[in-house]
Amino acid sequence: MSVYIFHIFVTLTIGMTQEQYSKYSFLLDRTARKVKQYAQQQFKSGDFDVTVDQWLVLKNLSENDLLSQTELANLVFKDHPTLTRIIDLLCKKGYVERVAHPQDRRSFQLHLTESGVSKVTSLRPEILQIREKAWENLSPHDFEEFKRILNTIYQNLNGESFEQ
Repeated sequence: MSVYIFHIFVTLTIGMTQEQYSKYSFLLDRTARKVKQYAQQQFKSGDFDVTVDQWLVLKNLSENDLLSQTELANLVFKDHPTLTRIIDLLCKKGYVERVAHPQDRRSFQLHLTESGVSKVTSLRPEILQIREKAWENLSPHDFEEFKRILNTIYQNLNGESFEQ
């Protein structure tokens, strides 16, 4: 009888744990979607002339001199076709420029134009305000714990930690 009870306990415990993980995954996904949705709404109402995804490209190009599309894709977590469309739009807007790679004529590097640098400079304070909204009422300890947990989850999935 005790083996039977132990089996039921283990089954319930595993079931509860899987259910908890499922709830946490749902909360993580729901929150990430809400943060992005809120940012997209603010970008639209703020008339920024760029989308959230376009901003990520501009921001990363502003923080790096010249990047290949592959390097940029890794930084912004976009596949090549999606990133190509974003880059094409940013080039049409005059914010990004493709420059021939000095060692490889088949590829190019990306950099911000003067207009792109100006756009990043003007939007940065507004975007910081948008991001700060999500973090209201959280302590420095909350931030550190949150970063630790997210890095652990990311590393569990064979990613590298983000230390900024």
